[in-house]
Amino acid sequence: MMNKLVISLDGMVVREVPIANERTALGRRPYNDIVIDNLAVSGEHALLHRVGNDVYIEDLNSTNGTYVNGKAIKKQLLVEGDNIDIGKYKIRFLQEDSPDHERTAILRPGSFASSFDPAAAEHAVPAAIKVLTGLAAGRELVLTKAVTTFGKPGAQVAAISKRPGGYAIAHLEGDERPLVNGIPLSGEALPLKSGDLIDLAGARVQFIQA
Repeated sequence: MMNKLVISLDGMVVREVPIANERTALGRRPYNDIVIDNLAVSGEHALLHRVGNDVYIEDLNSTNGTYVNGKAIKKQLLVEGDNIDIGKYKIRFLQEDSPDHERTAILRPGSFASSFDPAAAEHAVPAAIKVLTGLAAGRELVLTKAVTTFGKPGAQVAAISKRPGGYAIAHLEGDERPLVNGIPLSGEALPLKSGDLIDLAGARVQFIQA
């Protein structure tokens, strides 16, 4: 699957940029991966996170904000055809999709969202994550929705997605990757088994599935 941004100004396409890296920085400063030299664009304006085939955009507390389809966002999953407004620039997100690709949604740790067919996800056996360490030790969080994100914003965040065949975990945010049974996550979502131990943001949780 190929993801790319088509950047336009005043109705004219000025650049097309493939999203190939796990992290792509966008802003006015020359050290960004995508440089937009415009005073309405902050030095470090936004960050694109690629998780497998999914791409998320995060606003980096920019002065003028980041807008997706006309709505100001903090962090959001991008889908085919989304229009991003940064300063005077119009950026269109294009994605060459595949038939077996599931879209997930996000965004705040502890929150839930769904953007694919919930009827299909119901085939997965119910599951939960149990906190094993820290002040919340013993607490269980039932995974009832399509995607659960958890961790520490700005430091380390992971997402567990509910799929027809089970559950999978993916690294979403942070320089250090979560550990599953002591092994760092790679760039792809990892299927979870009951009993798997997840180390994230200084805490350990256990994935439990009946």
